[in-house]
Amino acid sequence: MTSVRYLLLALAVAAAGCSTTPSATKPVDQGITPDQALIARMEARLAHDIEAYKASLPKKQFVSSRSESRFTEYVRQWAAKIESVGNANYPDEARGRLYGSVLVVVTLRPDGSVQSAEIDRSSGHEVLDRAALRIVQLASPFAPFPPEIRKDTDLLVITRTWYFSRGDKMAGEERP
Repeated sequence: MTSVRYLLLALAVAAAGCSTTPSATKPVDQGITPDQALIARMEARLAHDIEAYKASLPKKQFVSSRSESRFTEYVRQWAAKIESVGNANYPDEARGRLYGSVLVVVTLRPDGSVQSAEIDRSSGHEVLDRAALRIVQLASPFAPFPPEIRKDTDLLVITRTWYFSRGDKMAGEERP
C-alpha cells in the first residue's frame, strides 16, 4: 500500500471517528480482524467516492481544425463568426503597423457562452493578444452545441491560431 493510500485511509478512519490502532485481535469472517474489516469498508467507500467524483467532473472535448468530423461544422461556424467579428474590429493601434499570429484556447459551455479564453502562444504584440481575447468576447455567445455534441460534452475547448495580417485582416488557421 502506498503512503498516499495509507494517508487517505487514516483520514477516512479519523473522519469516521474510528480508532486507527488495533483494538481486537479476535478474528471475524475469514480470519480478518475487526480493524481489517473496517479498513476494507473504508477502502470500498473511498473507491466509491472517487468514482462518484470522477463522474461529476465536466466532460471536456478538445478540438482543433483537425478534429473528428462531428465537430467540424460547429467549429467552422464558430471560426467564421470569430473572423467576421475580428475583421470588423481589427485593432486600430495595429492597423498598418503590427502583424502576427496568436494561438488562442477558448472553452465554450453547451449554451454557446464562453467559460474562458486565453492566449496559449503570444503573437509577441500585446495589442494583438488583447484584441484576440476581445474579439472572442465581442463574438459571444456562440451557437448552442448541436445534439450530437451535447450528448457527451459539457465543455468544448477549441484551440485555434489566428493571423493578424497585412491588409488589416484577421483569419484563423490558414494564413490569409
